Amino acid sequence: MLVRDAMSTVVLTIGPAHTLRQAATLMSARRVGAAVVLDPDGTGIGILTERDVLDSVGLGQDPDSERAHAHTTTDVVFAAPSWTLEEAAAAMAHGGFRHLIVLDRDEPVGVVSVRDIIRCWAPRRQPGRSIPAQVPA
Repeated sequence: MLVRDAMSTVVLTIGPAHTLRQAATLMSARRVGAAVVLDPDGTGIGILTERDVLDSVGLGQDPDSERAHAHTTTDVVFAAPSWTLEEAAAAMAHGGFRHLIVLDRDEPVGVVSVRDIIRCWAPRRQPGRSIPAQVPA
């Protein structure tokens, strides 16, 4: 299976001047764990994740005054739609992150997350069958 088959194609994009509260509000409303930060006059394409927001709030920073650009990861690993899910998972495991921006001709066309990959790899739940609370050792 390929990244194009698993990725979310509705990409939340924000600007570098958005506050962390604005970003968090948009991410929550769309139920996504990351926003693509487009800064055409600066760093180009970056990513702001729920962990970035959480780290800032945990440090006692004000989400109403902190701007996305100060918390955006700009050293981003991008995926291609033609990558296999194995390639995407390997890149995530190697880099220690949970989201990849998917680029096609240098344009963001999607985001693939660990959850997207698991959804594709996990067997479908059968009606009436429960999922074990613990995985046997």
